[in-house]
Parts: sequence; C-alpha cells; structure tokens
Amino acid sequence: MPPRRSHKKSRAGCRRCKARKIKCDEVHPRCGNCTKHGVACDFEHPGIVDSLSPVETATPRPSTSSNCDSPSTGTLPPTPSVDPGTPLPLYRNPEPLPLTAKSTRSSRMMELKLLHHYTTITCETLAISSPVSEKIWRDTVPNLAFTGANFLADALLAVSALHLRSHAPQDQELIRASHSYMASTLSEYGASLSKGINESNAEALFLTAALIAFQSTASRIFTRDDSGDLKDRSDGYALPLSWFHSFQGVKAVVASSWQWLRHSGIVVPIIESQPALNLDLSGQNANFFGHLLNGVEEEALNMDDDPTTQMLTRQAYQHAVAVLDWAHKIPHTGAPLVFLASVSRRFVELLEARRPRALAILASYFGLLKCLDGVWWLKGVSRREIMGIVSLFDPDDDEWWPRLQWPLRIALYEGDIIPPDVWGADWAAETMLLNEASQNGTFISHIELLSQMFSAMQNSTVMPDAVDIITHQTILRNQTHGPHGLLQGNGHSPH
Repeated sequence: MPPRRSHKKSRAGCRRCKARKIKCDEVHPRCGNCTKHGVACDFEHPGIVDSLSPVETATPRPSTSSNCDSPSTGTLPPTPSVDPGTPLPLYRNPEPLPLTAKSTRSSRMMELKLLHHYTTITCETLAISSPVSEKIWRDTVPNLAFTGANFLADALLAVSALHLRSHAPQDQELIRASHSYMASTLSEYGASLSKGINESNAEALFLTAALIAFQSTASRIFTRDDSGDLKDRSDGYALPLSWFHSFQGVKAVVASSWQWLRHSGIVVPIIESQPALNLDLSGQNANFFGHLLNGVEEEALNMDDDPTTQMLTRQAYQHAVAVLDWAHKIPHTGAPLVFLASVSRRFVELLEARRPRALAILASYFGLLKCLDGVWWLKGVSRREIMGIVSLFDPDDDEWWPRLQWPLRIALYEGDIIPPDVWGADWAAETMLLNEASQNGTFISHIELLSQMFSAMQNSTVMPDAVDIITHQTILRNQTHGPHGLLQGNGHSPH
C-alpha cells in the first residue's frame, strides 16, 4: 500500500465550515465553500458569527467573483498603471455587514484598541531611519483619515491588526479584523481610483497604497506555503508576486498624481526620506552582483525573435541588478525596499515565468533584506524566501547554483550583525555614500522622471512596453548630462 498522502489541516477555518465539519480553504475575505454556496462568510463579516447555527445551508447561487483571494496576500486592487485610463477594480465589493448591538460594541472596542496600537507602536515601524516620516505616520496620517478618507482609516486599522497578530498569530479576532478592514479598504480604494485621482484625494490614495503594500508584505509572515529546507522539494514554493504588484501600485499612484503630490507636506517628506536612487546602468564598472548578468545577451536573443522584447528583457535584468548594487552599499537605510517598486513590468513578467536569472536576482534581493530582519513585517522573511527560491533549483546546476551562494550564506548566517567580509561591503562607507548621493539629487528627482514618462505616455500613442525603454534610455542620458549622479566606487565580486 502506498504511503498515505500528507495534507495540511485547516486550523483557522471559518465558523460555517467548522459547523458543517468540512475542510475550509481559509481564503479571505470569503472562503471557497462559502463562495460556492453563495452564503456570507465570517472572514468577511465577523459580526455574523453569533448568528450562525451549528449547521446552516443555503440555496446555491452564482458566485459574484472568481477573485476571492485574501486582500492581504492575493489579488490586490488595481492602481493607475502605464496603460491609458484608470483601471476598474478586479475584486468583489464586500456585502453589507449585518450589525447587532453586541457586534457594534465589540467592533467599537476593537477599533479603539487598533487605533491606540497604531498611534503608539505601529506607526513607528512604517518608517526606517526617518524621524520625520515617523511623525507623519503617527500624527498627520490619522488626522487626514478623520477628514473623510474612510479607506485610509480602514487601512490604518488593518495594518495595526496585523501588527498585533504578529504577537498573537492564532488570535481569531485579530485575524478577522485584519482581513475585514483590508477588504473594506480595497473596496473603497478601488472605487476612488475608478472615479479618478484629483487634488483632494491624491494624498489619501498614496498613503493607502503604501499601507496596502505594507499589509501585503507583512501578510507573508502568516502564509502556509513555506517550502522548508533544501531537501524538501515537493511543497511548491509560491513566489511573493503580490509584493511587486502592491509596491508597483504605489509607484503608479505617485506617477499619475505627482502634479499634486509634489507640493504635499505629507508625501514629499516620506519620499525624501528614501536615499537618492543613483544607479549605474552603464555596465562598465565591476559591481557586486555583476555575475548575475553573465550571459544575459544570449538569453534575451534565445527567448524571443522580437527585437523590442529582447531589449526589454535585457534592460529589465540590467536595471534590477543596478538597483541591487545600489541597495547593497546602503542596506540599513531601507534602500532594499525600493527594489519592489523600481523594477520594470518586464522583470515581474520574467519572475512570473520563473526564469532562472530572475529568480537568482530575487534571491539576492531577499539577501539584502537580512539587514532589516528586526522590522516586524520583514522578520524572518529573508531566510524563508531565499530557502524557498533555492528549492526551485537543482544543486547540480553548474550555471545557476554557484550564483545562489551569496544569498544562501546570508540566509544561513546566525549573527545579528553580518560582518563586511560576509556581506561583501564595508559598513563604514555607508555614510559617505549617502552624503555623496545627496549631493547628486534626491529620490524626488527619480519621481519627477517617472512622472514625465507617465504624462508623455498618457498624452501620446506610445505603447506601455515602450515606457520601460524610454525610461531606461533617459536615465542613461541623465547619468552623463543630468542630476542623477552615480554611486561610483569599486564593487566587490562575491566570488
């Protein structure tokens, strides 16, 4: 007799599935069984828990959506992209929440608890090495939410609930609160985007997009798809593509509303807290991650016969590696997080196709996040994701396995402070590089360029893919003639 196939038990299923004694897929905001039978799910509406009988059935009706992923880990709301026009929401609006006196009192106390936690603790974790940004997240952002930006208020509460859950992973009230508030955020946020961004809502939409990105990243802590150690290759590691989608969404909101955000006393300080994005795209300098580009020309030629696609592929890899090299020199500033928003759409497509080069670049990116392991929404992420990505490769692969050695060393390093000889860069040079970068412009310069590309595309017939090419070429020109200076210096090869 063959061994019994292992399976994962459902321990955090919805109340209705538990009452019916069936396996719950734990998909949020509505599980698959509740969606199939056309009934309300307490994941989406915690207030209905008390009204559920031990066994409750309903006449099946057509599902209103096929996109029932968790708002924190699955399908994310649309954001202004480089495509003309504003996209419509791709998710279902939550149904009206049935309120009872008991659920109302409970909800009020939960909201008070979450708001208090946000303003006293969570807000301090959203900014890395930036007291100015921390004060904005603590004081200014809640006040903006109180002016009627309900989606922003719900986003604050959702992130706060997730933060509390990081200390109590099995707390069902916090699980329901986090998912419910984020579901409400996504619904109203998407509706606002579909109506268009304007001067009155630009700030709130940017901040909400940022909080959605935080939520998407932090939710990864609680997923059950960890691939385990290198010997277990059967689990099917899932790439964190939602991270890229959510952070790319922040970039799209900024690019499409920069005419108003550039004068914002809230948004500009948050953006300026990021170090200047100074990239070396010339390929002429010996950089730390340069080995990841070996053979890129041949790969681009073999992948597609279309010259434009070949160029997009080559530039996507070059730009991604340039961002890695930049962030590797100044990792404690939060620079590695910029990678998620700055890579091109083509690079995300290469990741989705699980191209070995894109996966190796992603593994190196997660190696950079090791320096931010003390941040709650990034804790343990570096090791977990690197081990998951490595599980997709064959150790006998002579071409790619050697290129995974640096992220593997970083993932398995046990100390709190990684020594320079292991990291591959001198920490003492970090401050000097930051000072040098500040003299060549700020992150605002990069946003201005991005906004110009977006506006040019919106006012012309330029195809969306061409924006990647134009942006790449413009950055190269500016490196020679414009304000985007390079972080020059002698890189070190990991080999």
